[in-house]
Amino acid sequence: MPKIKTNKSAAKRFKKRNSGKISRNKAYKSHILTSKTTKRKRNLRRGDLVDKADEKNIKRLIPYA
Repeated sequence: MPKIKTNKSAAKRFKKRNSGKISRNKAYKSHILTSKTTKRKRNLRRGDLVDKADEKNIKRLIPYA
């Protein structure tokens, strides 16, 4: 069986936690920050878990993470 290639763009965006769940960073934190409230920007700093519906596909993209 040949090795599966890791999707490098996915590997930079997602990390596998010890529990087996996949974490991600939140979007909308890169520009036009003046119109966003401080509370909203602070909540965007925290990471989040990948939705259960998408988890199977992402695990296929990062098999060795």
